[in-house]
Amino acid sequence: MTLAATIAPQLPYLRRYARALAGNQGGGDAYVVAMLEALVEDPRLFDGDCDSRIATYRAFSRVWNAMTTAYDAARDLEAPHHRLDKITPLPRQAFLLTAVEGFSPDQAAQVLECAPAAFSKLVETAGREIGAQVPADALIIEDEPLIAMDLEHLVAGLGHKVVGNPRTRSEAVDMAHALRPGLVLADMHLADGSSGLDAVNDILKSFDIPVVFITAHPELLLTGQRPEPTFLIAKPFDEDMVRAVISQALFFRTGEPAPAA
Repeated sequence: MTLAATIAPQLPYLRRYARALAGNQGGGDAYVVAMLEALVEDPRLFDGDCDSRIATYRAFSRVWNAMTTAYDAARDLEAPHHRLDKITPLPRQAFLLTAVEGFSPDQAAQVLECAPAAFSKLVETAGREIGAQVPADALIIEDEPLIAMDLEHLVAGLGHKVVGNPRTRSEAVDMAHALRPGLVLADMHLADGSSGLDAVNDILKSFDIPVVFITAHPELLLTGQRPEPTFLIAKPFDEDMVRAVISQALFFRTGEPAPAA
């Protein structure tokens, strides 16, 4: 297969990524063209030994990061993308690769040609910078104390505040109405045998709020028979993925934060 045929299926998604980085269609598309021109000049820019999608995004990242003026295009963005300009360059790429393009942390680390530990710091930095722009009060609906503590540490590290840790459906609903959080993290199976899904549905009847499900049983939510959650993480969870998904849920939310009680 020719290099052109290998890259072609990736181009629609690469343009999406480039536009998000540049903040506008024209700027993003121009950098994709710059990558293609660079590949014509030097095909070795494309690493044929790795997955074609990773290799395509890696080639683009090499071109993007080599062009030091690339980030100037992001100065006049409209919400929510104007906030991307406030995220430092490499963390911004790490965030978009995982939160928008769907790469796993390991795959995104390969795209950016950095070690997994270094990539983890990039994701953490992006989440912290996003948290500084869109801080939220978080409710963690989780009946396992150690897991709840881990999640609280991750959420706090992103600049958010955990306001409660209910362990049952009724506790979750009562606490949500009293505290009006801006983010909910929810498990499926709760302490008294009640359902985290039912708790979330009860909460969403009263006000709109981004919800991230973190569960050992994702198949119970991915049935195809009813509306499925936008943000879903399987246990045991990867910390980088939790950070990326929380940041995504808050960064791209369309509604306003719940008003104070």
